[in-house]
Amino acid sequence: MAGVSKIFVAQLLGLPVFGPDGESIGRIRDLVAGLRVDGAPPRVLGIVVELATRRRIFVPMLRVAAIEPNAITLATGSVNLRHFHQRPNEVLVVGQLLDARVQVVASDARAVVVDTAMEPTRTRDWVLNRVAIRERTGGWGRRGPIQVLTWSEIRAPGITELTGQPQDAHQLIAVFDTMRAADVATALQDLPLKRRYEVADALDDERLADVIEELPEDDQKELLAHLDEERAADVLEAMDPDDAADLLAELSEMDKNRLLELMEPEESEPVKRLLEYSYDTAGGLMTPEPIVLTPDAPIAEALARVRNPDLTPALASMVFVCRPPTATPTGRYLGCVHIQRLLREPPFDLVAGAVDKELASLRPTDSLVAVTRYFATYNLVCAPVVDDEDHLLGAITVDDVLDHLLPDNWRDRDTADETFAAIETTGEARRRA
Repeated sequence: MAGVSKIFVAQLLGLPVFGPDGESIGRIRDLVAGLRVDGAPPRVLGIVVELATRRRIFVPMLRVAAIEPNAITLATGSVNLRHFHQRPNEVLVVGQLLDARVQVVASDARAVVVDTAMEPTRTRDWVLNRVAIRERTGGWGRRGPIQVLTWSEIRAPGITELTGQPQDAHQLIAVFDTMRAADVATALQDLPLKRRYEVADALDDERLADVIEELPEDDQKELLAHLDEERAADVLEAMDPDDAADLLAELSEMDKNRLLELMEPEESEPVKRLLEYSYDTAGGLMTPEPIVLTPDAPIAEALARVRNPDLTPALASMVFVCRPPTATPTGRYLGCVHIQRLLREPPFDLVAGAVDKELASLRPTDSLVAVTRYFATYNLVCAPVVDDEDHLLGAITVDDVLDHLLPDNWRDRDTADETFAAIETTGEARRRA
């Protein structure tokens, strides 16, 4: 999709949707967008695909690898086959936005939306930034010429009715959409419980997953318990596997097993592997989704992988080189390549020539103390976790180490300041001694 600058939605209807290996998935029937009240263009959340069985499912835009004139191709990964259900903050672009009555800001002329175009942003999001409208003159019956305007050039008074969402919650979502997930999590803690639930219901799965990861443990469990089982499983799938495992480990065995059953197998398997380790070991701290390449991959491919904006800076700092398979647990682990080395090498050289074979690896049973000492010794922000048979199991990032080193209540602003003050006092006393 890198070369696409603008796509009109009407051109997508009925296009076949294929998986990464060319297998037929279904046909596109609609797009789902999140409307906003702050004047910004709606963000395209995903597509509605109709399977051969007539079931309609939702596919997030991040799973769309390519949009061609005659087909849509999905990226690698499983497809959630649960029946699509529209949520309060969502609007069907074809089913609800097209034919909606709007006004042209410049002239106050009344018009009808006949099509809308989506455009990519620098953050890999797609937004509905262009609207094709037909003005109505002499009442709504007469048809005028079609013109294409930006979203900011029209006014849609019925925006709240289209989403079916209360105005107050919608205003909050519009504000939260511009904030970092950690800041949204902080703001949520100041809201009454009822409003907190309204916001959770309105956020899409990926955004809610990001926010839950930043909440204190008790708030995480509270929000997850509020969601119905199927949506809770969807949110867990959207979370980083290590964060999902940490959250599931705090639930009862019955609730944990039920949610794991509802998750797609491809999403639940890495979480189950992490649950086998204690939370304070390397195995419990690691993520099973680091960047893994085979030794015959070019440097250019490695650089393309670390540029993925969905990766944290720590996880993007290192590429791991292994024999196939590259999914964890991988084939034989050969070593790692630091991002600084990647930037210094010719792009068409192979990663095999840049591998650091001397860096020691962590074992999944290593304690939190051993992991902390490892990071301090080698001045790293990311480290490999390898089993006794030299299979790469995952990677630990320094932020996960800090999460477990800090007091349990460090995210809770009501008590964290007192805790940190006590830590500082203890540290000062040790220095004086």
